[in-house]
Amino acid sequence: MTEPTPRPDAAASFAPPPPDPARAGRKDEHVRLAAGQQAAMAAGAGPRNDFDDVELVHHALDGVDPAGVDLGTDVGPWRWPLPVYVNGMTGGSVATGRLNRAIGIAARVTGVPVATGSVSAGLDDAGARATFTVMREENPDGFVMANLGADRTPDDAVRAVEMLRADALQVHLNAAQETVMPEGSRRFDTWARNVAAICAASPVPVVVKEVGAGLSGRTLARLAGLGVTVADVGGRGGTDFVGVENDRRPTRDLAYLRGWGQSAVVCLLDAPTGAPHLLASGGVRTPLDVVRALALGARAAGVAGRFLRVLLDDGEPPRDAAATDRAAARLVEEIEVWRDHLVALHGLLGAPTPADLVTTDVLLRGTVRETAALRGTDVGALTRRSAARPVPDLNRDLTARHDGAPHA
Repeated sequence: MTEPTPRPDAAASFAPPPPDPARAGRKDEHVRLAAGQQAAMAAGAGPRNDFDDVELVHHALDGVDPAGVDLGTDVGPWRWPLPVYVNGMTGGSVATGRLNRAIGIAARVTGVPVATGSVSAGLDDAGARATFTVMREENPDGFVMANLGADRTPDDAVRAVEMLRADALQVHLNAAQETVMPEGSRRFDTWARNVAAICAASPVPVVVKEVGAGLSGRTLARLAGLGVTVADVGGRGGTDFVGVENDRRPTRDLAYLRGWGQSAVVCLLDAPTGAPHLLASGGVRTPLDVVRALALGARAAGVAGRFLRVLLDDGEPPRDAAATDRAAARLVEEIEVWRDHLVALHGLLGAPTPADLVTTDVLLRGTVRETAALRGTDVGALTRRSAARPVPDLNRDLTARHDGAPHA
């Protein structure tokens, strides 16, 4: 494993001027609350996860040699080296800037695509800009997605792309979060028009993503009509930003909205013909969840919460340059483990590439099965997809073996 190159203290890039204290405090609070949710989930106290209702049928003679597995995946116009990316987390404060620095270092070492958190703070506050651009500075040649809310203008979108020298622009939809957020922006009726205008103005392809409530089949069809070619369904099951924002409310009076929306699993099953290329995030905990998402039609899976836990030290962001480098090294190690496990799982399931996983037989259980059936999914057809796989000609293989060199 290649070791990250040590860098100067991240704080040196962020002063003067410092980020706006109020906004920076909110970003730090988001990380603290999200980390608390992740710790609860790791301890088994979190909400149920719909990925657990997706069972992949084992066929004992279908496996392939893992040495021949190619994890490359086509997403929109891009070819990614593996079907995993680090989804947008944060930025806007000195502490979150150090997290973005660590993510950038890990991306440079592993080649994994990455996204920033919402760069609105960097557009509005010169002091916060470096907390985002540090990701590109550490990863000058890698695949970086800028991230912006659907309430921003096309000019803002162009500025965001230029600021990060981004390869793609994530535009996030987060109506549930904004509804609960004390400072929320709630002109939801302008978002579709904004998305279309941003797609037309952006110098790079746009990826529209939800922030934990999912993209329904209806929404995916509308996005395709707006010119969106890649969408991250961003479903329920990971960090619950409704819960994060409710915990910031003085009275915590909207707790009943926790868990709002659909899971990534349900969204993938709900996707209509002609939908944009799909990415899956929200509750992706392990390489097996990645494979489940790929089997349901995703081109790649985004991970944020699990990787955030790896980056934090006793629940806290890195405090200095040395701690940032250690966080980056931990994330590099985690990503390499995921890469190795994905290769092994593809071999076990008989899938030489991620695209081949769509011929894996899938059994749906519990509420996922019920919801999918109610929404019109042929759950029986999912159990018989391996019929499309070619069966090796054993007679031909045996003839070739006898005609060749003798075998022990």
